[in-house]
Amino acid sequence: MLPNFAAFPSTARPLTGRTVLQIVPDLQSGGAERTTIDIAEALAGAGTRCLVASEGGRLVSELQAKGGVWLPFPASTKNPLSMTFNSVRLARIIRDENVDIVHARSRACAWVAYYAARQTGTRFVTTFHSVYGGSSAIKQRYNSIMAAGDLVIANSQFTAQHVVELYPHAAERIVVIARGLDLRAFSPTAVEPGRVERVRAAWGVAPHERVVLLPARLSARKGHLVLVEAAKHLVAEGLFDVRFVFAGDARSDAFKENIEAHIARAGLANVVRAPGFCSDMPAAYLAAAVTVAPSTAPEAFGRVAIEAQAMGAPVVVSDLGAAPETVLAPPHVEAGEATGWRVPPGDALAFARAIEQALDLRPSARDGLTARARQHVQRNFSVEQMCRATLEAYENLLARG
Repeated sequence: MLPNFAAFPSTARPLTGRTVLQIVPDLQSGGAERTTIDIAEALAGAGTRCLVASEGGRLVSELQAKGGVWLPFPASTKNPLSMTFNSVRLARIIRDENVDIVHARSRACAWVAYYAARQTGTRFVTTFHSVYGGSSAIKQRYNSIMAAGDLVIANSQFTAQHVVELYPHAAERIVVIARGLDLRAFSPTAVEPGRVERVRAAWGVAPHERVVLLPARLSARKGHLVLVEAAKHLVAEGLFDVRFVFAGDARSDAFKENIEAHIARAGLANVVRAPGFCSDMPAAYLAAAVTVAPSTAPEAFGRVAIEAQAMGAPVVVSDLGAAPETVLAPPHVEAGEATGWRVPPGDALAFARAIEQALDLRPSARDGLTARARQHVQRNFSVEQMCRATLEAYENLLARG
């Protein structure tokens, strides 16, 4: 296990009066975007000015309400010529705003920020919100910018190990800071029944129907097709009072059409539905009997798993990536210490069996599971822990001179 450098005692100067600029492609939805806003709020609370260079999105108003300053910026472009121009433009912003740290949260943004930081002598930070492959030398070179930060943040031990294996030269600059969750918002006691009813109504779910929820953007790696096959198994075995809900935007119309075609061919048009983005995820988890994350590629962290556990929704996830860190399950812990189920990725039948077990839990067993799960999240994945560690890492970076 890699050391968590952010936990080391800070000998740094305070961040009060400093300026941190985060750069992220857009502010629509997702883990990187949510972390951007959480850190902006923490910086504002510490007396630090926080700028966010990004294209727009539904989260801009929340960013501004929490003390961040949005700078409209074409951060999502991957055009090399545009990126070159953007690095000059960003360097001008850094100088004009006296930025002390520029923090990039995706690859194209990181290339722009790297050259802007080098032009201005500004500290450069990156965060691995995902693990990046690379089958070609060009792709590997493109990905390598994420390991070029003066400080490299990995969102899990799994991610950190991945970075070290690919970029051993970055090992001494890595800090492991797990994704944090706002446990005030993600608390069963914080959600009024009316919110749950509105979510279920938006999904077209009848009061007597139980929900198996997959909350993720519609994309191949999130495992929607695996869940369609699992649903087919369960319905064939006589499960009749359950609806499978895909709550998330589509990355492309083509992929959404592909999913809809699979659902139709499986004869599940009345059982599986994809209502789109859900703006009230705490209520969505309470509306669900089971939450499923059947990813077919390794998750760098797995935000869905900790959100669902915090809300008391039993979780079934693919056993790959950071899943052993976020969901406790045999054989790594005893059955009485489990907080959910981990099953082989891509195994629709295994997912069907785990979903069936979760649905069949007796009330006392379910209460025990959900209590352990929330305690697990409280101990390891609070937003306060994440923000404190990040700000300490910033301070330590500035203290190096």
